Amino acid sequence: MVTGQPVCDVSGTIAEMARSGIREIMDAAWQIPDAIVLAVGDPNFPTPPHVVDAADAAARAGKTGYVSNAGITELREALADKIRSRNGYDVTANDVVVTNGGVEGIFAALATVLDPGDGILLPDPGWPNFAMDAIMLRARILAYPLAAENGFLPVIADHERLCDAGTKAVLLNSPSNPLGAVIDRARMREIAAFAASRNLWVISDECYDATVFDDRFVSAAAAGDPERTISIYTFSKTYAMTGWRVGYVAAPPRAIAQIAKLQEPLISCVNVPAQHAALAALTGPQDVVAQMVSAYQERRDEVCRRLAAANVPALPPSGGFYVWADVRASGLSSRDFAFTLLRERGVAVAPGTAFGPNGEGFVRISLATEPAALYEGIDRLITALA
Repeated sequence: MVTGQPVCDVSGTIAEMARSGIREIMDAAWQIPDAIVLAVGDPNFPTPPHVVDAADAAARAGKTGYVSNAGITELREALADKIRSRNGYDVTANDVVVTNGGVEGIFAALATVLDPGDGILLPDPGWPNFAMDAIMLRARILAYPLAAENGFLPVIADHERLCDAGTKAVLLNSPSNPLGAVIDRARMREIAAFAASRNLWVISDECYDATVFDDRFVSAAAAGDPERTISIYTFSKTYAMTGWRVGYVAAPPRAIAQIAKLQEPLISCVNVPAQHAALAALTGPQDVVAQMVSAYQERRDEVCRRLAAANVPALPPSGGFYVWADVRASGLSSRDFAFTLLRERGVAVAPGTAFGPNGEGFVRISLATEPAALYEGIDRLITALA
């Protein structure tokens, strides 16, 4: 280093961006031996063996080179079939791009529709990466509240109040992370009509579309206008493939072409053996999905039963695998409660404020944990509140 020379600085935008509150509690939990971790959405199920075998076979067959930015054709065709049959709207393989998990798919979708200074309506509470993506893209965040009195669902009056001439998109997340709330068809149609009236894109995070416990779920593009809707999905939760990093985006032609183009500077292409694993997951036996959903529902029911018996208010999720619990009785902030629970009881939960200011007073409990540990963690949380 040459003395007397100025030191290069990093991006002020990124330096000022808050770190994920979920990762903060996870880093602390990893330092505590035998901690019960209920803070992260990582299924405790193994990836199905036939999926692992497909990746192994692809790698051994030499399928390890570059492929199309958009993904291998056979996977995109299978994904289009899945969307038509299970999500209820019409797409072709040309309308689908395979992404590096749902995370990268969401970023690519936002990057496709937002210019610096554009406004985007984001849920609060909402998954923290939504806001982090918007900050990276230098967009304006217009946070719409999700409140208990409204079933933690979007309210059109809030959208109308926040939307201005520079607003470009509204982001929806159903089933919701962290809430487990699901937007039904009637509400989804209202949001679609609002988006059309304001000429907005609808960015729909549907990464938990297979983990639902009733018949409320509907895809945004099926209930609204598919020509202004970009939908994001993932294999991570459905098939216990979080580390494989395979997701996908479906969008109308004018958007999907830009998303495919973005793959080159972002990732070039998704890991090819992982794409073949995803194809095997999608086209192989689906009983494993039903078994996982059944297990999550059983855990949901037992966790909510224990919380209700202890007079701890909580939202029984209609989808996803999280329980949103009210911890205001502790007299502590969400963050202080979470770190006190970890330090004194050895249980890690995600503080509600990790998902936005409206998460104050709540914590997110992950059901993606072995039942004995999950229930022990819930009992310790109840004891801490008492």
